[in-house]
Amino acid sequence: MCYIIRVSLVIILYATASANSVDNKVFKEYCWGCHHETSLAFGPSFQEIANKRTIGEIQGHIIAPKSTYKQLGYKRSVMPSFKDTLTLQELDEVTNFILSFKKED
Repeated sequence: MCYIIRVSLVIILYATASANSVDNKVFKEYCWGCHHETSLAFGPSFQEIANKRTIGEIQGHIIAPKSTYKQLGYKRSVMPSFKDTLTLQELDEVTNFILSFKKED
């Protein structure tokens, strides 16, 4: 019984680490130049974004920032569109990565 629990835990930890490494890869490749996890960089931190926006707002802004910046309260946007850059899976992964920084109420 103890071995089954350990094996299950190892599998869960491995799966979590693999998912986080994929999210982190997308983040480092496309986002890190302007956004950091918890501190302000050129753009807002992922923590700030996660605490203020819905999944739809996050994904909409990643795909079409020139169409969404005003409704999100910005005066302008220099963020490029990643519509033709990210796959749907990568878009979901980076969105989940951003949301992982949301502070619990």
